[in-house]
This record gives sequence, C-alpha cells and structure tokens, in this order.
Amino acid sequence: MSKAELARKAGVSPLTIDRIEKGKSCRMETKRKIILALGYKLSNKDKIFPEN
Repeated sequence: MSKAELARKAGVSPLTIDRIEKGKSCRMETKRKIILALGYKLSNKDKIFPEN
C-alpha cells in the first residue's frame, strides 16, 4: 500500500504518514486511524507503533 493510499484510507494527510515513518510523534487518534486503515485490530497497536 502506498503512503497516499494509506493516508486516504486513514483520513490523514500524506505528510502525516511521512512524518510518522520518519519517527515523529503523532496523536493517539491518528495512530488509531492508521491501525484500522491497515486492517489491524487496535489490540495489535504494538506491532505497528512499538514503544521506544
């Protein structure tokens, strides 16, 4: 899935996806949207957003 497609499915901007990929922080609501757009359950959040 491209960044643009993920952004569209999650309802966020492509710039937001780019920033997250570069390790910038984001709001919990943004993480929730991305997890669901990727087809994961919210309980799998640590697979997509591992804690540092």
